[in-house]
Amino acid sequence: MLREIRPTLTLALPIMVGQVSQMLMGVLDSLMIGHAGTVPLAASSFGSNVFNVFYVLAIGFTVPVAIFVARSRGAQQPREAAEYLRHGLVLALAVGVVETVVMLALSTQLARFGQPAEALAIVKPFFLLTAFSLTPVLIYLALRQFAEAMGHPWAPMAIMLSSVGLNAALNWVFIFGHLGAPALGLTGAGIATLISRVVGAVGLFSWLRRDPAVRAAWPSFVPGRGTSEGGPSVNSRAGWMARLSASRFREMLQVGLPAAGMLLFESTAFAFSSFMMGWLGAVPLAAHQIGITCASLAFMFPLGISMAAGMRVSHAVGADERGRLRPIAFGALGLGLAVMAWFALAFGFGGHAIAAWFVRDPAVIAVAAQVLVVAALFQMVDGLQVIGAAVLRAIGDVKMPTLITFVAYWVLALPLGYVLGIRGSLGSVGVWIGIASGLAFAAVFLNVRFVRFTRPKAPVV
Repeated sequence: MLREIRPTLTLALPIMVGQVSQMLMGVLDSLMIGHAGTVPLAASSFGSNVFNVFYVLAIGFTVPVAIFVARSRGAQQPREAAEYLRHGLVLALAVGVVETVVMLALSTQLARFGQPAEALAIVKPFFLLTAFSLTPVLIYLALRQFAEAMGHPWAPMAIMLSSVGLNAALNWVFIFGHLGAPALGLTGAGIATLISRVVGAVGLFSWLRRDPAVRAAWPSFVPGRGTSEGGPSVNSRAGWMARLSASRFREMLQVGLPAAGMLLFESTAFAFSSFMMGWLGAVPLAAHQIGITCASLAFMFPLGISMAAGMRVSHAVGADERGRLRPIAFGALGLGLAVMAWFALAFGFGGHAIAAWFVRDPAVIAVAAQVLVVAALFQMVDGLQVIGAAVLRAIGDVKMPTLITFVAYWVLALPLGYVLGIRGSLGSVGVWIGIASGLAFAAVFLNVRFVRFTRPKAPVV
């Protein structure tokens, strides 16, 4: 197990930096919008959480790129990896366009969510701009999954760091009205996000197509140059789409659909918890946004570890090295526990100071500090559940983990949060206790299942 920690950490470090950088866009938005006022912060919380339901659902459809590219690499089949990337890009484009259309329709119905009137009055332009940013960010994610699964995570990390800097600069220009631009407040944050995500997708595509490190597995888009010996060319501009493989899409969707369902159950639970906060008022909703932003930032670290572990487990499956499955996974779980312990201490003892970074309103700071104490309690189980889910997907087990996730969040977390926080007297803290309970349930059952399926005589799913 100890022997597998170092290569997992080596792969995970740039992935974590990239994940944190991506998350920093949301953190910077919250920080900068918070200085524009409590109402814009509450509105951004509502709009972002609705968007995140669609975003996280769509991420599930990019997950097969990492799994199948890593398996192809483990089996030393780079041209198969190229095919999975090509189909993954088409899938990301299709899902992005469909979900954007759905969000455009939903933008006319935002009042039905029962949020504070002052937040609803300003949220629509921001929500529409983030909706249009979905397709480019999915293209970026598919490309990133490919690069990381090929063992070259540095390009996505560098592009994302650049995008964070661009987003911060554009926020400064458009939120507060600098360099001759009008002060657009929350709408300005949406403009900055859209531009940053488009630039990130274009930048990563341009980088990878010129990178010799992934050339053997990169599908060419030049007419007449095929990616498979003895097979049809997939590179002519006229025939590129026509030669897509229905069987390969089915193979990817067998993993992508359950992965999307698993992520959907979790994201909708967090989104609905935000709606419940809105029922309590603008102050609890703004405090919830601070808490969820901090918890999400911490989550990026075990998420990066989980992605590295999943790719390494997939690589081991492709290379038929079953004996490495448990050492890779257990090493990753140890790393996740160590990282999240630090965040638990930070949230538990520094919640008030952290909340004060986001907003000046004493009432919001007080509620956010209480929420962060609860967040401290579930940090380690949050890390365990995301790593457990990733290594299960890597061995092909996706259906039962999806059911476990549904039970954790929609049968346990949300009802308990509603009883304690809305019907009961605990308010914001009660809603977060429900979230913590769901995360703990998922952490236990997902990891027990992985242990069961990686026994010496147990077949990989």
